[in-house]
Amino acid sequence: MSAAVFGQRYEPGYGRSFALAFAIHALLIAVMFLGVRMQSYKPETVSVELWEPPPPPQVRVEPTPPPKVEPEPPKPEPKIEKPQIVEKALPKPKPKAEPAKPKPPPRDLELEKRMREQLAQEQSEFRDRQMKEQAAREQVAARDRAMAAWISKIRNKIRSNINLPQDLAGNPEAIFDVALLPTGEVLTVRMRKSSGHKGYDEAVERAILKSSPLPKPEPASLFVRQLELRFRPLDQ
Repeated sequence: MSAAVFGQRYEPGYGRSFALAFAIHALLIAVMFLGVRMQSYKPETVSVELWEPPPPPQVRVEPTPPPKVEPEPPKPEPKIEKPQIVEKALPKPKPKAEPAKPKPPPRDLELEKRMREQLAQEQSEFRDRQMKEQAAREQVAARDRAMAAWISKIRNKIRSNINLPQDLAGNPEAIFDVALLPTGEVLTVRMRKSSGHKGYDEAVERAILKSSPLPKPEPASLFVRQLELRFRPLDQ
């Protein structure tokens, strides 16, 4: 009654459900179809160029021990064979021939005479030189003795005229240069070395002047113009 009154009821939900289910099944079928086709083609390779290579992997290297070197066995020393020395007999020396004695030259009497004369002349000249040298030495010695005697006479005369100072001590030496004439007169008196005592120096100088004329030499050839006179107070 109600159906007749209101008629047949329309249900729109079923149609949408069927349409959606159909669309899902169609999509699955398409996906499966495409998947099968994609598996039938070879995949394309893609090459990629890297600008910087990756660092090499670090490999830890374990140190290996050095191999053991076994010492070589010593080589045996080679044996050196001593050479055999064969002594050869020395040849006997030949006897030396005695040299022939030279024959004496014939005697030349004239040559021997000249040689004897030359030797005698050389000996005579040698003796003459010795005698002359000895005479010269004796003459010099005699002159020295005569000169010493003359100087001693002069000094003795001068010492006799020296008045020694009272305060003189020791034995100082005074040296004077005296110029003479051949007659013995004193020209000049010059003191070369002082005794260190002024009174004694002056006393000697006065005595020299007072003693003029001084003794003359013997012989007269011994005369010299300049005399060096030395005086010491203890030589009185």
